[in-house]
Amino acid sequence: MKPGDASDPLLRQVLPLKAEQLPVEGFGPDPVGDRPATRVPGLVQKYAGRALLMVHGACAIHCRYCFRRHYPYADLGASNPRLRGAVDAIAADSSLTEVILSGGDPLLLDDGPLGALLRRLDAIPHLRRLRIHSRLPVVLPERVTEGLCLAVGGMRLSPVVVIHANHPQELGPDTASALGRLRGAGVTLLNQSVLLGGVNDRVDTLGELSERLFAQGVLPYYLHQLDPVQGAAHFQVPDTNALALLEGLRVHLPGYLVPRLVREVSGEAFKSPL
Repeated sequence: MKPGDASDPLLRQVLPLKAEQLPVEGFGPDPVGDRPATRVPGLVQKYAGRALLMVHGACAIHCRYCFRRHYPYADLGASNPRLRGAVDAIAADSSLTEVILSGGDPLLLDDGPLGALLRRLDAIPHLRRLRIHSRLPVVLPERVTEGLCLAVGGMRLSPVVVIHANHPQELGPDTASALGRLRGAGVTLLNQSVLLGGVNDRVDTLGELSERLFAQGVLPYYLHQLDPVQGAAHFQVPDTNALALLEGLRVHLPGYLVPRLVREVSGEAFKSPL
């Protein structure tokens, strides 16, 4: 972040503003339907064949546009019994082939407990892939330890780590080293971004983000339209602008560096492409 610059794109993502307190029609506390899709405490299933396990209720950074900023993590109960119950539910459902570790941020769990969880999931025969969604390789690259890489890279399951970077300034030499360690452990690396007004709503910014991601071994995956969560309406970019940005990226980038522009709609069977 640039000191003294209130419009810095990294600062803008985490700076609380008075605009968050204004009620906006269509913006609510559970914009993507997490709660009705909860199977057991901490286990969410919206899509066929995969389920999301909420491993940890905290994050290393508090993004002001987060779609779970109002999620009642405290209501999930104690971590160990909740995770045991969720893993038992996964083991009992042979239709599941992929588990997504999320939260909060799953990498806030220490290497020991996280490794034990990975071993339990790795032993479930009908699972094929393990996906970890985490902001920590970007905001706390030191979290990508040798122990973490050994645990993730030593599984039978195919490991995928989806990082979350919205702006090229988030990706520096420390991030490159952390991502290199994961890549060396055999991890597939993807990135998802959120389209944010005043942060990355420019073709040159999104283009440089894709270029820098690829230089660090990460493929752009999703560019999300903002989830309509209460308190984040000031980040919204109209669909017409979003589509114009996507067209600009297609002009300037090879297809594999153009992320999919999507919106998540509560109750839908897949993310909706724009």
